[in-house]
Amino acid sequence: MSELRLAYNNLSPEAYKGLIECKNALDKSGLGKELIELVYLRVSQINGCAFCLDMHASSLRSNGVSNKKIDTLAGWQVSHHFNSLERAALAWTEAVVNIATSGTSDALFNELKYHFSDEQISDLTIAIGLMSAFNRIAIALRQ
Repeated sequence: MSELRLAYNNLSPEAYKGLIECKNALDKSGLGKELIELVYLRVSQINGCAFCLDMHASSLRSNGVSNKKIDTLAGWQVSHHFNSLERAALAWTEAVVNIATSGTSDALFNELKYHFSDEQISDLTIAIGLMSAFNRIAIALRQ
């Protein structure tokens, strides 16, 4: 990636601080650090944010997640490295990131309800939106 276009964290400090506070709150949620990082990594794969891909893959590795799991995330649908809870979260992740073309079906939502509480679904959806925002900022302003 080329040189940073704008130091957005300095130019918009209150807004950036709000994004970081949201991330910190999600890190304490009942979803668990590994699942959140997997979701962040999948969002970043879909959106093509190289900076975020490196950051979240490194975080997962440093927290003991296997390289095989990280390396097969883009093909989670056919990988045996993901359990049913992770699959539900990743399916929801893809639907929310691609909402304009895929929507979020009742069947997909009902699968989430089987694995997650309402609070966890809310946190998961906010995490997906937050990482999408971070991706778009980093790509547009060249993180």
